[in-house]
Amino acid sequence: MSKAREIMTPGAECIGEHETLEAAARKMKDLDVGALPVCGEHGRLVGMLTDRDIVVQCIAAGGDARTARARELARGKPVTIGADDSVEEALRTMQEHQVRRLPVIDGHDLVGMVSQADVARSLPEDRVGELVEFISADRH
Repeated sequence: MSKAREIMTPGAECIGEHETLEAAARKMKDLDVGALPVCGEHGRLVGMLTDRDIVVQCIAAGGDARTARARELARGKPVTIGADDSVEEALRTMQEHQVRRLPVIDGHDLVGMVSQADVARSLPEDRVGELVEFISADRH
């Protein structure tokens, strides 16, 4: 069975918890991604930040992305997967927490990201339908 480290995109970049949402948005644009891990002291993961978070929770709410900090939107314990966890475990975690991306950690270090597409490419054909159903589910 494949492990998360075998299917992940390595070298995930963080946005620092004290950096502005404007800096986060710029980094997302430069990296062509819609989400960034938010890292605190010693590079430890403190949450995830999406482009939607910035728009809905800051800009649409009248906030200022030039002064609001990434940490403000990175609430709660981040949902992660261990580098040596199975792809099946990654799929279960995505379904249980209704997330499309998982930071991959090795100990306390962020080592990569696993997306739904990564999982789909690694699943046996008979399990891909389960993933497609999950992706298509209305999660409002």
